[in-house]
Amino acid sequence: MPRSSVYRRCLPGGPWRRLLPGVILLRAAEPTDEQRLKAGLLRGGERAMITGLWALRRHGLQQVPEPGDVHLLVPHEREVTSAGFAVVERTTRLPIAVVRGDMPIAPVYRAVLDGARRIRDFDTVQAMLAEAVQRRRCTAEQLDRELNRGSQRGSAIPRRALQALLGGAESVAEADAWEIWKYSGLPPAEWNVGVFDRQGVFISKPDAWCEDVAFAWEIDSRSYHEGGDHYAATLARNARYSAAGVVYLQTLPSRLRTEPAKVISELRDTYAAAAARPKPLVTCRP
Repeated sequence: MPRSSVYRRCLPGGPWRRLLPGVILLRAAEPTDEQRLKAGLLRGGERAMITGLWALRRHGLQQVPEPGDVHLLVPHEREVTSAGFAVVERTTRLPIAVVRGDMPIAPVYRAVLDGARRIRDFDTVQAMLAEAVQRRRCTAEQLDRELNRGSQRGSAIPRRALQALLGGAESVAEADAWEIWKYSGLPPAEWNVGVFDRQGVFISKPDAWCEDVAFAWEIDSRSYHEGGDHYAATLARNARYSAAGVVYLQTLPSRLRTEPAKVISELRDTYAAAAARPKPLVTCRP
C-alpha cells in the first residue's frame, strides 16, 4: 500500500492508528497492553524479546510497579533505536528467551535486573528481587552473576538490595532483619536453615539461627499467623522449640523499621539468655 495512503488513514478521525515507526494498528482505538507489547516486538525485529517490568508481569510476579514503556532486548548488531513507548536496548549478551503467551520474554534473572536498574526506590527494588528469589524463579547467585556481568549503570541500588538475599534472606522482611542483625554486633547468623533435635527429627526452619547458642529468630507476620491453620502451626513450632530447649524470639516485620533499636536490644538480651544456659543437643546439620 502506498505510504501516502497509510498516512491518510492514520490521520485524526481516520480508521487506523500509528503505534510505532512502521507499525500500524488497523483500528482507531487506543491499543491494549497486548497490542503495545506486540508492536514493540515488531519494532525490535527478529530475536527481540521483552524484558523489565512487562516481562516480570508475564512471568507472574506481583511485587512489580505498574509497567509503562515496553523495554526490549535486541541483538547488538541490529540497527534499531527506541521510539515512542518502545525502549530498545541493544546487547551483546542476549539471553535465551522464554515464551509466555506466544511472546518471547527475558528470563527472570535478567528481566528483574533490567527493570531494577531504572528504578530509584530501594524498597521497590528490594521487593522485586526478594519475590523473584522467594518464589524460586531465580537464585540470588544468578542475580549476582548477572549484576556483575551486565552494565554497571544503575546497579548501585540492586547491588545493595541483593546483599541480604546473598546472605540467605528470602523476603523483604528477612532482608530488613538481615540489616538489623548486621548492626546488632552479634555473631553471624545462618538464615533459613533446618534445625533438628538429637535424634535428627526436624524442629523448624527459623529465619535466623545461631548454632553456637541454639537461638532462633522468627519474623512472624501478624496477618499470616492469626489465620486458623497458620496460628496452629505457629503454636506447634513454638512447642517444638521449647521441648528441644531452643531459645527463640518472635518479631513483627513492621517493628524492624519502626523500632530497630528496640529490636536490637531484644536480640542482644535473648542471645545472652541463650548463651547463659547449657546448649541443648540441637543442630542445623542433621
